Amino acid sequence: STSGPDRWHENYPLAKGDKQSPIEINSKDVQHDPSLPAWHASYDPGAAKTILNNGRTCRVVFDDTFDRSVLRGGPLTGAYRLRQLHLHWGSSDDHGSEHVVDGVKYAAELHMVHWNPKHGNFAGALKQPDGVAVVGIFLKVGKTPKPEMKRILEEIDNIKTKGKEAPFQHFDPSILFPKSRDYWTYHGSFTTPPCEECITWILLREPIEVSSDQMAKLRSLSKNDENEPVNPLVDNWRPPQPVKGRIVRASFK
Repeated sequence: STSGPDRWHENYPLAKGDKQSPIEINSKDVQHDPSLPAWHASYDPGAAKTILNNGRTCRVVFDDTFDRSVLRGGPLTGAYRLRQLHLHWGSSDDHGSEHVVDGVKYAAELHMVHWNPKHGNFAGALKQPDGVAVVGIFLKVGKTPKPEMKRILEEIDNIKTKGKEAPFQHFDPSILFPKSRDYWTYHGSFTTPPCEECITWILLREPIEVSSDQMAKLRSLSKNDENEPVNPLVDNWRPPQPVKGRIVRASFK
């Protein structure tokens, strides 16, 4: 299409860079790195501020003016501040994730975006290779709806259309983590323009489960603002990009 991911590089040359995301993870090419430490998140539920529909995704925004919700350990040096989380999803349950694991696509992918305060502010962090850390969590459709996603999905009706925002207070995003802390890590980019190559990815191996109804709720969001014709917000994922010699390391065997 005229504005699809395959055309982004026309306006955003970085989109054709050597460290783009997402990628396909192939178990046979992954290197187990026994020296990779565990990662830890300490999140303050009081840091949650608002939930919004920006026409591209559903995003929850956190207060990041000081180190109140941080991610550390794993492949990271120092503490990274949680700024926002958002989702990518498909038009049906059989696709929607950005990363693909051994050919498997999940129904959705949740991204928790953190930045390195040593770079002064978020804009500064975007210009540095160690500026941003994203925890990626796969959502897989199963029988049992997950209470974890409930809080976010309850607000969907209040942010149906582009530009709508609602208060979103007292939320601990660590409830969204799966039981296992196993992860893959590699150096990559944002998956939306301008696709800055500043991200250390921490991609969790174990998906969390959502119901088909919960996915349908997400798909009830719209790209349009309220006085425009309805244009459902679906398939907001970027397809896998060339790996170009990067090594994906795993914290597990």
